[in-house]
Amino acid sequence: MKFGTFDDTRKEYVINTPKTPYPWINYLGNEQFFGLISNTAGGYTFYRDARMRRLTRYRYNNIPLDTGGRYYYLYDGGDFWTPGWMPVKRDLDFYECRHGLGYTSITGERNGISVNQLAFVPMGHNAEVHRLVVKNTGDVKKTVKLFSFAEFCLWNANDDMTNFQRNLSTGEVEVKDSVIYHKTEYRERRNHYAFYSVNKEIAGFDTDRESFVGMYNGLDAPQAVAAGEATNSVASGWSPIGSHALDITLEPGEAQSFIFVLGYIENPEDEKWEALNVINKKPAQAVIDQFATDAQVDAALEVLAAHWDNLLSKYQIKSGDDKLNRMVNIWNPYQCMVTFNMSRSASYFESGIGRGMGFRDSNQDLLGFVHQIPERARERILDIAATQFPDGSAYHQYQPLTKKGNNEVGSGFNDDPLWLISGTAAYIKETGDYSILDEQVPFDSNPDHTATLFEHLKLSFEHVTNNLGPHGLPLIGRADWNDCLNLNCFSTEPGESFQTTENIAGGVAESVFIAGLFVFVGPDYAEICRMRGLDDVAADAVAKIENMSAITLSHGFDGDWFLRAYDHYGDKIGSKENEEGQIFIEPQGMCVMAGIGVENGEAARALTSVQERLDTDYGIVLQQPPYSKYYLNLGEISTYPPGYKENAGIFCHNNPWIMIAETVLGHGDRAFEIYKKIAPAYLEDISEVHRMEPYVYSQMIAGKDAVRHGEAKNSWLTGTAAWNYVAITQSILGIQADFAGLKVDPCIPAEWDGFEITRVFRGDTYVISIQNPNHVSKGVASLTLDGAAVEGNIIAPVGDGSVHQVVVTLG
Repeated sequence: MKFGTFDDTRKEYVINTPKTPYPWINYLGNEQFFGLISNTAGGYTFYRDARMRRLTRYRYNNIPLDTGGRYYYLYDGGDFWTPGWMPVKRDLDFYECRHGLGYTSITGERNGISVNQLAFVPMGHNAEVHRLVVKNTGDVKKTVKLFSFAEFCLWNANDDMTNFQRNLSTGEVEVKDSVIYHKTEYRERRNHYAFYSVNKEIAGFDTDRESFVGMYNGLDAPQAVAAGEATNSVASGWSPIGSHALDITLEPGEAQSFIFVLGYIENPEDEKWEALNVINKKPAQAVIDQFATDAQVDAALEVLAAHWDNLLSKYQIKSGDDKLNRMVNIWNPYQCMVTFNMSRSASYFESGIGRGMGFRDSNQDLLGFVHQIPERARERILDIAATQFPDGSAYHQYQPLTKKGNNEVGSGFNDDPLWLISGTAAYIKETGDYSILDEQVPFDSNPDHTATLFEHLKLSFEHVTNNLGPHGLPLIGRADWNDCLNLNCFSTEPGESFQTTENIAGGVAESVFIAGLFVFVGPDYAEICRMRGLDDVAADAVAKIENMSAITLSHGFDGDWFLRAYDHYGDKIGSKENEEGQIFIEPQGMCVMAGIGVENGEAARALTSVQERLDTDYGIVLQQPPYSKYYLNLGEISTYPPGYKENAGIFCHNNPWIMIAETVLGHGDRAFEIYKKIAPAYLEDISEVHRMEPYVYSQMIAGKDAVRHGEAKNSWLTGTAAWNYVAITQSILGIQADFAGLKVDPCIPAEWDGFEITRVFRGDTYVISIQNPNHVSKGVASLTLDGAAVEGNIIAPVGDGSVHQVVVTLG
């Protein structure tokens, strides 16, 4: 069942009912200021950090679920409603939501009045613009009232929800003309305030939540809206809001626009005030003046569209499959950029309070967006590396506002350092910029203790070889990629963190996954060493990689698949010897991606085992059989009910590892079969089962042991986005950035005739025609560049900034 449709020409998803199976959201903002907005106008806004600089309040796990947002109420002679249906939930004569790239347009119509709410964050501004167009679609004159509503958060979202004895006495606002200023705590240590403006004269306002909503009302029936009159309340303590009231008279067919700006301002310490307790409003007014007219808003929208057109132009496909085209050309790279901006911090499943930017997460996200905006990738790599410690370990997370590590989570996730090598190598392959390796980067964000980025990579590599267990496999630490496999926790205390508690000292539990990751990323490290003339260091690295590969086959293979780990007692995990959890997806994907067991057939046996034991109609589950009880020696993984999350759920993040692994063995049909099972555009017709947005990936789909097999959760902010983009664009379609140039190595379904890729690489544009006359899955028979034959399958950078024609024949 569908709840909307793709509009590929406009790069939009069009939702035609507000009653989607779950709130279907979009992200606004590309630089420092961001917003989340649902198809019913729910969500919130923040500057840089969803915890420390949140402008508007949002209550998670609410009833109804998606309550709170930037709402606009239309009052029409006693009848009142909202164009996004929520929160009033009056029946609408027409409803439509269009989620586009960095903007959302919601239209509602009732009783001869149409209201369109267009929301976006303009490039270069720390503000969210909402343009409301109110139109009389009837044949009689209409006099109506429009009420805006935004509930201000008291900046620190965690403190805002917990410290009521203080916060219910601190709220402060100012109102001048048609602008409401939120200035809680500005008189003391803060140099920032928020403002909420409209470009028309107002008939009234409210800034006190209780006065606007009523003590015993909800947002579905605010008493000021129900009465059709603002109260002109001024918040003093209690909960500050922003609400404008506007009188509107419309002739039949007439439309009027109203431009609201919700923004963030920082003032220098010596420019905070105009007068005693009167904030300096000049910077806010300067922003407001730039969006005073429809022409200014239209111009800003054009800049935003051009920004996305430029980003998406870096990789485009023309094929006979519309679903493949829209995923590769529009929605997957769009999601990759959102995950780059947000990491895992702020979604409808992540509150933005408990997590910052992930060390592992952000490095993986780089893989999906580095070709779009490499200069920001460079900055992100240096930020990530600065949270590393001198022994090569790293903070697991850091806050985007301070760029310092999160002490609450700490370090000890032993796969983290290797991902820095992976992210840096991806950047160098894309750009050819080796100078990044010479950048001085702090340890633990301490500017007095620095080393080159290359030294950080060396420490990352050596962190594995310096932390080996009894079998010579890497120690797992607190966890590896699977944060819920906690082999040193042994927790019996409710509420203890599985990730940060270590009740029995580590030093035995080993990870086969980290071994596979080491062999997978190690060759990139060795090549970087060679490029720096460090042949001895490179040779030593290769020897250690080869040794790890051999150890993995000797101690990490269980006969038909790779083991997952050894626990604290030295017992196998992910083995036929286990009663439950006999086979895991992660090591099968990573070890085969690394080439371990390819030559002797063990890689092929592992992937066959995945297909036979882990595959389902909705994707590949994480492990089988599921855990039916809590295992003290395994930790959080065994706390989930069977079929959910890490306990045999379809963890979409690692499905593409199997896709890529299948391409290593030349299995193009199987790789694309797996791709289609979790790619959202292919799931649109079963949205009532899948429930999440049909335009972006989810982290998890309920597995075959779950009550609701096929139901997704945790959409948007997931490494699934980057890894699926890598799998389809680099491994299946086969256009890969490499140190020496652009590598062409497709692995596709044999029935395909071919396709065309336009790829921008190091300033040149390559139009690559892949032709498959012999209907094979893999193998480049010939390659020409501008008509001249090229030996092998790597296109060396031309470097003239021009368009070049590439013809590739498979065979």
